[in-house]
Amino acid sequence: MARHPTMSSSHYSLLIILILFSACVAAGETLDGHRIPKLSDFQTFFYNQTLDHFDYRPESYATFKQRYVINFNHWGGANASAPIFAYLGAEAAIDDHGVGFLIDNAAQFRALSVYIEHRFYGESIPYGLTLDKALSDPNVRGYFSSAQALADYAEILVYLKHKLNAKDSPIIVIGGSYGGMLASWFRLKYPHVALGALASSAPILYFLDVTPQGAFYSVVAKDFLETSFSCHETIRLSWEEIDRVASEPHGLTKLSNTFKTCRPLQSSSQLKDHLIYAYEGAAQYNDPPVKEICNAIDGASPRNDILGKIFAGLVASDGNLPCYVNPSQTDLGWSWQTCSEMVMPIGITENTMFQPEPFDLNSYNNDCKRSYGITPRPHWITTYYGGHDIKLVLHRFASNIIFSNGLQDPYSSGGVLKNISDTVVAVYTAKGSHCLDILPATKADPDWLVKQRKIEIEIIQKWIATYHADLRTLGK
Repeated sequence: MARHPTMSSSHYSLLIILILFSACVAAGETLDGHRIPKLSDFQTFFYNQTLDHFDYRPESYATFKQRYVINFNHWGGANASAPIFAYLGAEAAIDDHGVGFLIDNAAQFRALSVYIEHRFYGESIPYGLTLDKALSDPNVRGYFSSAQALADYAEILVYLKHKLNAKDSPIIVIGGSYGGMLASWFRLKYPHVALGALASSAPILYFLDVTPQGAFYSVVAKDFLETSFSCHETIRLSWEEIDRVASEPHGLTKLSNTFKTCRPLQSSSQLKDHLIYAYEGAAQYNDPPVKEICNAIDGASPRNDILGKIFAGLVASDGNLPCYVNPSQTDLGWSWQTCSEMVMPIGITENTMFQPEPFDLNSYNNDCKRSYGITPRPHWITTYYGGHDIKLVLHRFASNIIFSNGLQDPYSSGGVLKNISDTVVAVYTAKGSHCLDILPATKADPDWLVKQRKIEIEIIQKWIATYHADLRTLGK
């Protein structure tokens, strides 16, 4: 998901911003030597989307332009009941990073590839507003929810099947991180529209009273510990050293100079938040790898003190820059979603390499009230989509969902990691990172990643084969 900048005091709770899929970036040459898939391979369309799918007030019937793109190159056609692969956009505009799995696999399935942008992102904002203006209007942002987004996807996919005369073409929905959550929920809410779902790195269980709040950062710390004990210990000891230096006369100036900050630090928490952000990003995306950060920390000159070693790790993380710790922009759309419904209780508990900073729901609520004038509904997601007793519940009524994860990804701690039934399955790798399996294949991909993708493809092939068999016998 979206990497979340860790914040100090009350602000830590509000800005739990997952870097869901917007940061699942691919690089390098593709597996067969072709160029990386690009959006230029797709045709762009706009659908007149219903603003409010769930009410019947006059304003509910307003429409807005929702962007989607299609690649027809490999489609076997409606007469062959060839499948439709639909990538469900998440908390970002349509971009090249979402088309890897579609293009890599469209040919062998003879599939139509569709990528739909999430409402309120990219070019799909109601009333033609900018995102900040849409979010500043409570009468507009109230239509910004996951349930409305799923209904958008359903309406577009049903429309496409009708326009293409593809009544018998099965749809497989695909998504990563928040988009993976949407894919799994879409299969549960619209099983008559989608035959199956591939939900990559989807933390559908990271909600209150389902997953322990400290699970995310426990995985981050574990990734570093397994890479280098000395690196882990240096990081663990650094927080107290940062606080000690900050408490000295002109201590913040000293820290600003040591870490070459872009602006003078106003508090030690600004530096610590940035470092935590770097460490969790390395664990989540392996970009740069945890090993690179630890090599820099462990390989720093013996003349460097503990903060000098930490700075070496920061350079390995961020690259050689003129300055560091430059305040980043908050993802406005996702910050609204985390206040309205996506309340993921991510906190730092004892016994990790970080200073404890537990999730505080009261503080979280207060921040959301200040920002948007609303109180979050922390239990609504699990009420609406489920989450408690997931094995029993999904075993009884769900089918055709792949939950894929890489266990080095901290969000895997909120994912489904065990098979629930013959058709609701968990496919994971010990070394994988966030959404790695749905990025474009490259020649450098390790065998375990190639195997993971192969398993996923074989499962989808079985779903489609069963569907076509049912179509022949039951569809007559």
